Amino acid sequence: MNDELFRDPSKTVDERVGDLLSKMTLEEKLGQMLQLDGTHGDLRQAILELHAGSLLHIQNARADEAIDLNETTRLRIPLLLADDCIHGHGFMRGATVFPTQLAMASTWDAKLLERAARVTALEASCTGLHWTFSPVLDVTRDLRWGRVGETFGEDLLLAADMGAAMIQGYQGEGLFDKTALLATAKHFAGYCETQGGRDASEADLSQRKLRSWFFPPFLRAVRAGCMTFMTGYQAIDGVPSTACDWLLKSVLRDEWGFEGVLVTDWDNVGRMHWEQQVCADMTEAATVAVTSGNDLMMATPQFFEAAKVAVKEGRLSEVQIDAVVARILALKFKMGLFEDPRRPDFQRQQELVGCAAHRAINLDVARKSVVLLQNNGILPLASSDVSSIAVVGPNADDPHAQLGDWAGASGQVAWLMDGQPRECVTTVLDGLRAYESESLKIHHEKGADIVSLNTETYGYFNTGAIEANATHIPTHDDAQLNRAIELSMQSDVTIAVVGDHFALAGENCSTATLELQGGQIELLERLSRTGKPLVVVLVNTKPMVLPRCIHDAAAILEVFNPGMEGGRAVAETLFGDNLPEGRLSVSIPYHVGQQPIYYHQIRGQHGDRYADMTQHPHFPFGCGLSYTRFKYSNLRLARRTLCERDMFECTVTLENIGLRPGVETVQLYIRDDVTSVTWAEKELKAYQKVHLLPGEKTDVALKTAVSNFTIVNARGQRVVEPGSFTAMVGPVNSTDAGMHASFEVVQNGETADS
Repeated sequence: MNDELFRDPSKTVDERVGDLLSKMTLEEKLGQMLQLDGTHGDLRQAILELHAGSLLHIQNARADEAIDLNETTRLRIPLLLADDCIHGHGFMRGATVFPTQLAMASTWDAKLLERAARVTALEASCTGLHWTFSPVLDVTRDLRWGRVGETFGEDLLLAADMGAAMIQGYQGEGLFDKTALLATAKHFAGYCETQGGRDASEADLSQRKLRSWFFPPFLRAVRAGCMTFMTGYQAIDGVPSTACDWLLKSVLRDEWGFEGVLVTDWDNVGRMHWEQQVCADMTEAATVAVTSGNDLMMATPQFFEAAKVAVKEGRLSEVQIDAVVARILALKFKMGLFEDPRRPDFQRQQELVGCAAHRAINLDVARKSVVLLQNNGILPLASSDVSSIAVVGPNADDPHAQLGDWAGASGQVAWLMDGQPRECVTTVLDGLRAYESESLKIHHEKGADIVSLNTETYGYFNTGAIEANATHIPTHDDAQLNRAIELSMQSDVTIAVVGDHFALAGENCSTATLELQGGQIELLERLSRTGKPLVVVLVNTKPMVLPRCIHDAAAILEVFNPGMEGGRAVAETLFGDNLPEGRLSVSIPYHVGQQPIYYHQIRGQHGDRYADMTQHPHFPFGCGLSYTRFKYSNLRLARRTLCERDMFECTVTLENIGLRPGVETVQLYIRDDVTSVTWAEKELKAYQKVHLLPGEKTDVALKTAVSNFTIVNARGQRVVEPGSFTAMVGPVNSTDAGMHASFEVVQNGETADS
C-alpha cells in the first residue's frame, strides 16, 4: 500500500524519506531533531510527548524500555541510541576499557587502534547502542586544557591516521553492519585552542589558522566515511561553533561534501542563550541552530517548543526543518533500523563483553603504548640482581587512575559511579605482584595522596591559592610519607607510580598548573635522597611537569591512563618481557610557562630560549627509548626533483647495534625551506615501525605524496608551493632528526628528474 511505502526496504532511501516526511506532523519532525538524556527522567515524556528521535546515556533494559515505548508511537520511527564510548564502552560494567586516546596514539600503530575500536563496537552494539561520540580529533595545544587525554596528541598526521583507523573499526562493514557503531568526529573545530587552556571558552582563531592546524584530521574523517560530526562548546572569533554557518555549511557540507548528521555538544543550543548570551531567548537560539546547519540538538529539550514558535513566527520554515529531518531519516534508513531497531542482545553480551580475546587486544595496545623516557641501564630489572622492590605512590594501586576519564567512576553516568569492577583492572601493583617469588618480594606503601574528594568546600592548591568549590588538594602526610621512605630504604629498588587524578581532568576540569599535586613532590624529593635506585612510572591523564629531583631518576616510564591491562603491561616492561616501543604523541614540558610546547612551532621568533630557561621540551614529541640501540645511516632520496603529482620516497639504513631485539619508529619530517607566509619549521609526513633483532640491518623506505607538502597561504588556500624542501629522518624524535637531504618541488608540467 502507498501509505506504507517508507516501510518497504526495496524502495530507494530518497523515496522512503520523501514518503515518511509527507506523513509527519511538525511536532514529529522537530522531535527527530532532539537527542535527549536517557539516564533519568520520564522516557514517556521524551518519546511520546517530545517525539525524541535519539537518546544518549542509555543501554540494556532501559534501552529496551525506550524501544518498546517507541513502538507505540504513530509512525514508529526508530530511535538512534548513543553514548560516549571514548576508549572502550566505559559505562558498561566489565566491558573492555582501553588506554585513553593519548596513550593509544603513543603506539603509533593505526591498525592496532582499528582493532581496538572494533572491540568497542562489538561490545557496545550488543547493549543496544548504535552510535559513539568518538574519535576526538582535536589536537593538543595547551596542556592545561582538561581534555588533552581525550586527544591523539599534538600532531595532525598522527591524529588523522589514528582517527581514521578508529572510524573504520567503529563502523565495521558499513551502516547495515549490526555490530557497527556510528563514529563521531569531534569537536568541530578548534575547541582545543581556547584561552588559557580553559575548557569551552573563547578561541581566537582566524579561518586561515583553522585551515592550517585544526581542519586536516576532520577532513580525513570525512574521507574515511565518518557519518556524524559534533560541534564544540567554544566560540570562534565571537561566534559559537554551533552558530557558525561558514564552518558547518560552507566548509563541512559544501566544500568537503559531508552528507552525514551534525550533532551539537551538550546543550549547545541552550548555551547560546543562558551561557554565551548571544541569543535573547530560546526561540532565537533554536532559529540560529537550524539556520547554521545543525541537525540533532543534544540535551536541549526546550528546542522543541522554541522551534515551534520560530516556525509559527516565520523565523524558520517547515522546508528548512524538512531538509534537516531528511538527513536524520536517511541515516536511519541506511542503517536498516526500520527493519531492525537493534535491541540489546543479552546473549551476545555474555559471550563478548570483556571476553578473553578482547582483553588480549587491550593488553597488546597497553604494551605498545608504554613509552620509556629515561633509562640509566637499570631496566629491564633482573630478578637475579633484585630481591626486594618497594612500590609506592598514589597511582600504584588505583584502578580509577589507570582507566582515566569516561570510565564509570569519572562520574558521567549514575549507574556506574563506583567504577569498573576491581577484578577487571590490573594495576601496576597487581602486575608487579605477579612477578613475586621466594627470591623476589614486592612491598607496597602509598606514600602520598593527590586529591581528597567531597570533603572540603575550598581546595588549597600548591600555589597557595584558594579555589571555591574545588577538589581538595592535600599536602603530604608525615606518617604516610615516612612509611614509604622506610620501605624504600629496606628495598633494592623503588618504583614510584605518580601522576594525576581524573578529578583534575576532563570537561570543565582544566588546571592552572601541570605540577604533580598533593603530597607527590615531597614523596619524590624524599625518595631521591635515599640513594636507592628510583624508577618513576607516570600514570596521568596528560603530560606533567616533573620535579627537578627526579630529572636524574634511574628510569622514567610514561603510560598515561593505560587501561584495564595497563598494570600488566608496565610490569612486563619493567622486567623485560615487553620491549618498550611507544613514542610520545605529545611533548612534555619543563615548566607550565612553556605553553604552547608542541613541536611544529611557527618560524620567525627572535632568539631560541626564554630569558630564564630553555624553550625546548623536557621530552619532545616522537621520543621514546628501547632496550637496545639503533643506528641510522645512508639517507638517500629516490628523486631530487619532483612535482606535486609525484610520490616522494626516501630510504634510510637502520641497524640494531644493541644486544636485544627492539622496535624503532622511523619518522620523516619535511621542511618547506622558503614559504610565502610564515609556517612551521617541520612537520611529520610519514613514519614506519620496524622490528630488528640484535645485529640486524635493513633499509627502511618512507613514502608520501608530494601533494601532502602543503602550506595554507595568505588567501586561506592549502597549496604546495614550488621551491626547495628538506627531508629529515631520525634518530627518534621531532627535535633530533639528525640526517637531512634537500630536494626541489617544481610546478606540474615542468621537467622533473627520473
